[in-house]
Amino acid sequence: MPANRRRNKRRRGWVMMEAAYALSFLTALSLVLLKLSINITAPRQWTLQQTVTDAYLTYEKALAQRLPFADLLDEDSPWPAYPDKSELMVSLGKLPGGAPVEGRVIRTRVPNSDNFPVDGGSGTTADNPAGMRVWNFQSLLVYEIGGRDYVKSRTVVRSQ
Repeated sequence: MPANRRRNKRRRGWVMMEAAYALSFLTALSLVLLKLSINITAPRQWTLQQTVTDAYLTYEKALAQRLPFADLLDEDSPWPAYPDKSELMVSLGKLPGGAPVEGRVIRTRVPNSDNFPVDGGSGTTADNPAGMRVWNFQSLLVYEIGGRDYVKSRTVVRSQ
């Protein structure tokens, strides 16, 4: 066998080995880059979930601020007087991929301690000379993400 042919066969074998090494290296590199991209998107997912829940609580706050005071203190108020409470299941939104985020809203109202007894407080004319009625309207949002329960709250103070 001529020397030229032996050299060509050796080169062909090395080309196959080099291609296999390059393919292995590129595969490992792509796996590392995939892992890095997943690590980058995890905090974004958390931020998105926080944004969705904060947006819903902004709605709760706006509702408590815009309803007439008489409606808020009525028997069928969305915020019953403490220790009573109302609970609603709500859809907060959807995450990328269509996964829904759902939660439970718990509402109650608490009178200020300086209110007159007829308004749920223990105040007197010395404590409350103007006869103000002050109420705290509390909304709690309970939701679950990744098997863990989270609670956020907003309180609106209204007076008349």
